[in-house]
Amino acid sequence: MLLLIVAYLGGVLTILSPCILPVLPFVFARADRPFRSHGLPMLLGMALAFAAIATLAAVGGNWVVTLNQYGRYAAIAMLALFGVTLLFPSVADRLARPLVALGMRLSGQEQNQGQAHASVFSALLLGVGTGLLWAPCAGPILGLILTGAALNGASIGTSLLLLAYAAGACTSLAAALLFGGRLFSAMKGSLHAGEWLRRAAGVAVLAGVGAIALGLDTGLLSQISFGTTSALEKALVEKIDAGLPRHQAPPEPQAGVDRGGLMLAAAQPEAVASAPAASPASPTSTVPGKPALNLRDEGAIAPLTGATEWINSTPLTAESLRGKVVLIDFWTYSCINCLRTLPYINAWAEKYKDAGLVVLGVHTPEFAFERLPANVRRATRDLGVGFPVAVDSNYAIWRAFGNQYWPALYFVDAQGRVRHHQFGEGMYDKSEQVIQQLLAEAGRGAVAGPLVKPEGRGTQAAAADTLPESGETYLGYERANRFASPGGIANDRARAYQAPASLRTNQWSLDGEWKIDAERAMLERANGRLAYRFHARDLHLVLGPAPGGKPVRFRVTLDGQPPLADHGADTDAQGNGVIDGQRLYQLVRQKANEKDRVFEIEFLDAGAQAYVFTFG
Repeated sequence: MLLLIVAYLGGVLTILSPCILPVLPFVFARADRPFRSHGLPMLLGMALAFAAIATLAAVGGNWVVTLNQYGRYAAIAMLALFGVTLLFPSVADRLARPLVALGMRLSGQEQNQGQAHASVFSALLLGVGTGLLWAPCAGPILGLILTGAALNGASIGTSLLLLAYAAGACTSLAAALLFGGRLFSAMKGSLHAGEWLRRAAGVAVLAGVGAIALGLDTGLLSQISFGTTSALEKALVEKIDAGLPRHQAPPEPQAGVDRGGLMLAAAQPEAVASAPAASPASPTSTVPGKPALNLRDEGAIAPLTGATEWINSTPLTAESLRGKVVLIDFWTYSCINCLRTLPYINAWAEKYKDAGLVVLGVHTPEFAFERLPANVRRATRDLGVGFPVAVDSNYAIWRAFGNQYWPALYFVDAQGRVRHHQFGEGMYDKSEQVIQQLLAEAGRGAVAGPLVKPEGRGTQAAAADTLPESGETYLGYERANRFASPGGIANDRARAYQAPASLRTNQWSLDGEWKIDAERAMLERANGRLAYRFHARDLHLVLGPAPGGKPVRFRVTLDGQPPLADHGADTDAQGNGVIDGQRLYQLVRQKANEKDRVFEIEFLDAGAQAYVFTFG
């Protein structure tokens, strides 16, 4: 209930943000009509449409985005017709009779004994169209709702929160509409200016439709600073933060957490299947010559249902794995921490497969392109992954385990009980000792021996001994920071950017014509540049080719010169390379990590997609 109230209040505050401006013409166009039969149905339709589309967009993937674009185009056409009939009523009179009826219904004008009035249905339809167009600023509260929905999946709770947010916004609009209606009536009665006011409303509606069609609602308006709204929303979030449920990690003896070698999910789903730790296992060692590890019972393995596809295996279940020791690895193929863990996962799978170990990869995506089965199949093949992989594009298995990290390893004994888990890369020796102990407990005999020491290559090579001073940096506007090009980021529209004269450490910039959306920067014209001043041994960048998979050539420089011996696995000594798929590229691998370097990549062809920098 508290979250619903906060979501509602966040919606109420939307009236203070510039993102409400595009829908105001449609609201005030009905200021001369009765509120109960015209204004209220319109606002109700707006709230329902926004809640439905936002719920689908948060959980449905790219197909919903495409579907919503078609709905957006239809809504623009519908509301443009509405504006034209307000501005030029004679146009409707010249249309054929069926078109006149349709235009009159959409514009909410029906003749009844010479008096114009709109039906509840036409007002509701107009509100639905407005709800399809409305793109409110993703402030702290709406951002919290949408991000949680993306990770936790569709639910009644998500829809209710979005509906509460939309209802709050519509409450503010209702107040404005009631005030505007009184003002409209007073002006009409005293000045007899109803015809001119109606035409002015038509102009405002057409101007609003034009602004939305050109993307100004999410571009120009999103750049206007209305700090009051965000500050008030942030205050509301902070007030309830202490009362929100959080995932509780097990005590330290049961889990290793290497904070320098993991990716924390952007929003953390509530643990669904986590169980309280039970009594410790017997301290008696089952591996000759090895001290026993204190592996406590952390609860039964969660269901493995909900995968959209299985690679290298038929679907596996918790029941079918009973009697086997199981290592479950949550990963995603563009995550550098996951990639550096893979040599060990592969080595364990090969070394212990005959002793009863089953390694199961659960591929849970971070970016939209990682949801595509073809991309995951290609990545598993290129990375040499031979063990079974559950494609968890809908986060079903992720949520069942209450997981929060990439990579995350869960060790399951032959009785189907989780006995240990490891968050992040590192602590490989202990992880292998856990495998050996669980196999020995299962009666597989002595499995002790030399621990594996694989040597990864390229993006799978081990991290540097010293932690990098540069950290993960996203280029999409949802999580972007330290952007240095003048004028800031223009959301969801193409714009010519310029590089600044210089960059401070961990700042980045664009040069050329780019379009930045929520999770990536896309180059509109050839010869665009992306620069970053970093301090690390390795520099990686998640990149994608042009639409349709067309390769994009690029050239990398360090401090304005070819990288030579410091080039990465995906470039040559002169810095040349090609983007041939959506994946993580190693562009720089220095012999030493002693100073700041200015990295620059020039894309020789249009269409390049850049997502996130990672370092090692």
